[in-house]
Amino acid sequence: MNDLAPRDDSAQVVFDRVTRFYGPVIGLNEVSFTLPPGVTVLFGANGAGKSTVMRLASGQIRPSLGRVQLLGRDAWSTEAKRHLGYCPDVDRFYEEMPGRDFVRLMVRLQGYSPRQARHLAEEALARVDMVHRAHRPLRTYSQGMRQRIKLAQALAHRPQVLLLDEPLAGVDPGGRHTLLELFAQLGDEGRCVLLSTHMLREVESLARQVLVLVQGRLVAQGTLEQIRQWLDDQPLLLALEADQQRPLARELIGWEEVLSVQVEGPRVLVRVQQAGSFYQKLNHLAAQAPWQLRRLEPLDVGADAVFRYLNQRP
Repeated sequence: MNDLAPRDDSAQVVFDRVTRFYGPVIGLNEVSFTLPPGVTVLFGANGAGKSTVMRLASGQIRPSLGRVQLLGRDAWSTEAKRHLGYCPDVDRFYEEMPGRDFVRLMVRLQGYSPRQARHLAEEALARVDMVHRAHRPLRTYSQGMRQRIKLAQALAHRPQVLLLDEPLAGVDPGGRHTLLELFAQLGDEGRCVLLSTHMLREVESLARQVLVLVQGRLVAQGTLEQIRQWLDDQPLLLALEADQQRPLARELIGWEEVLSVQVEGPRVLVRVQQAGSFYQKLNHLAAQAPWQLRRLEPLDVGADAVFRYLNQRP
């Protein structure tokens, strides 16, 4: 399905037939994709290769085969890393250092003067809502606060490319909402944001595109709607509401597109294949039937279901 992804001349991150070996083990298998400005969500099961993608894109490791580029430069190069902000999935802090000092230090390591570092650090702390808590030692921070400080140091030098590895882990629901708004703003500003997460329902609405990894292979790239269309041959679960459920169920059970029918309270749950053909027949039936079809709702077109389908593909 990777070959269905359109080329984008504005791509800021390029993986070109990238393979990465760990001894005899293949961590990534001939993966190609491009990331334009905006938010891209990367997801897959544990061991699918997400961390390898992040490490390659951030220049921590080199590909065994293929090439990885940031803004037209080799991701391994110092010049590429100047334009990169990286929020890792693990904590490695100087625990006695105040959060504000830590962010300033990270900016200084980018080559900025002390005065510039103070200004940029305060700007980043404000964006992650940590200005009034940044004086505390890092050892006193909750998991959510530690995530915010990691985000602040990734943002502080105003990079064009942001790699955010599980940035919502440990963040409370209110904080997640605030950070999701921040990620959307960063994408709207024209930055390239690659966000790895297991919280699929929360991030699917802000993603310009989605990358799905299964066992080191890129099995899908595009919007969730596009991926769902590509999976038209896969079963789809629908909930139908009508003023007469049982006559509707009896009618549907004989259709060749229908795999199963179940009446559940006011709803008729129908699992279908060849969804396009089913919808056409249902529209015709609704126009002719003596009962009224009130509602039709797909139950598995979101990110969780798409991932489940793709993870099962050979």
